[in-house]
Amino acid sequence: MKKKLVLPLASVALSVLLSMGLSGSMPTHAEALTAKPNIVFILTDDMRKDDLKYMPKTRNLLQEKGTSFRNAFVSDGLCCPSRVTIMRGQYAHNTGVWSSRGPDGGWRTYLDNGLERENVATRLDAAGYRTGLFGKYLNNYESARVPRGWDRWFATWGKYYGYYANDQGTIRHFGTKASAYRTDVESSKTRAFIGNSVAQGKPFFAYVAPKAPHDDQTRDVAVPAPRDRHVYDGLKAPRPPSYNERNVSDKPPWIRQLPRLSADTKANIDKRHEMRAESLQAADDLVAGVVGALRDKGVLSNTYVFFTSDNGWHHGEHRIPQRKGRPYEEDVRMPLLVRGPGVAAGRLAQEMALNTDYMPTFTDLACPLSSPCDTQSWSYVPDGRSLRPVLAGTPTRWRSAVLLEAHHTPEGGATPTHSGIRTIGGRKYVEYAGGKKELYSLARDPGELNNRYPAVVPSAELVSRLHTLKRCAGDGCRVVEDGP
Repeated sequence: MKKKLVLPLASVALSVLLSMGLSGSMPTHAEALTAKPNIVFILTDDMRKDDLKYMPKTRNLLQEKGTSFRNAFVSDGLCCPSRVTIMRGQYAHNTGVWSSRGPDGGWRTYLDNGLERENVATRLDAAGYRTGLFGKYLNNYESARVPRGWDRWFATWGKYYGYYANDQGTIRHFGTKASAYRTDVESSKTRAFIGNSVAQGKPFFAYVAPKAPHDDQTRDVAVPAPRDRHVYDGLKAPRPPSYNERNVSDKPPWIRQLPRLSADTKANIDKRHEMRAESLQAADDLVAGVVGALRDKGVLSNTYVFFTSDNGWHHGEHRIPQRKGRPYEEDVRMPLLVRGPGVAAGRLAQEMALNTDYMPTFTDLACPLSSPCDTQSWSYVPDGRSLRPVLAGTPTRWRSAVLLEAHHTPEGGATPTHSGIRTIGGRKYVEYAGGKKELYSLARDPGELNNRYPAVVPSAELVSRLHTLKRCAGDGCRVVEDGP
């Protein structure tokens, strides 16, 4: 009887190994239950690329054990548009979600535009995955509604304490006890989801979106867990050359009108940065807890773990004391770490990644050519592309530029509607409503201190690509991004 049990399992395990193209250790019993890999997507809120320095566990477990991207971006550096792009794999000009609230933004616009009917959850659910969301969904979502496609739903909103959650259709309120700290609760729910999914023998997709390091609603700073409140006492914000920029005569008027940072403003920036870094400690624990749960359940080597942010943040660069939503690098350049089957450890990928890529990447990983999804039933083609070739180290032709776009920023539209193009070689050209333009050579000027326009006129090819990109859709976006 033992041989009849062992031999089929070994055969299944071997077939899993071959189908995934891996070398090394054999899958565990839990991994042998399905040939499809699990996917965990961890999305922080308002985290800059350089904030990763404050997350040692994440760097150890994901960066050192996986691949990090040097050139990862979001197209629209604002919470809700960025998260909708992640859900749909589309630029904002195709989703119609441009802001975090109002007639052209927030969850209600996402719902009214019919975007909730088809997205990463519905596609993975149709592919046989058990799907779960834990944390922030979309701005202004405060509802008992559970969107289609999600098997486990724990969407949170509000503050770090005293917040609310839609727990599988029931609105729950969490108080102020230390055990109710929002990031920790989201971590616990995620780990329980992993365990239950493994017990059911189903591949799973976990979308994990903690609040950190976003400011609290009633305070102008993030709120760390009690255990982390003094981890970074006295920490100062970064001081790159663009910090409190001395000469902004080359910048558009909405930057030129900003005063130099006062002593009080600098102190507030530093205090906010300290609290942000401390709030990220619980997010760092969340990553460690998720990886630990995957390891304990025997599915770590068959799971892709992605870690990134929805947009960046300003700490006084170009005299901007806080906020986001602009085309500068602080807003649009993101951390991106990936660990998983066949992903090289300690590798730094140079290819450009964009938040349009996550949905097509997840569906590609879930639906390999040997068992494709029912693509004929999909109502649209994503603008992004699968990162799978980059993760495997086998990309051929790849994009050389991405589109940057926004309709307005949280500061009441102080930065006008704009569209821009950012190339792998470091050219950045932005056109604003009203006619103002910016042109940077980031290879020479990474801090965007010297706007070269109008002394230098952008090439006709660069302008043409921008104008085509801001109207592109589906396959057409990928063609223009790749360039001539």
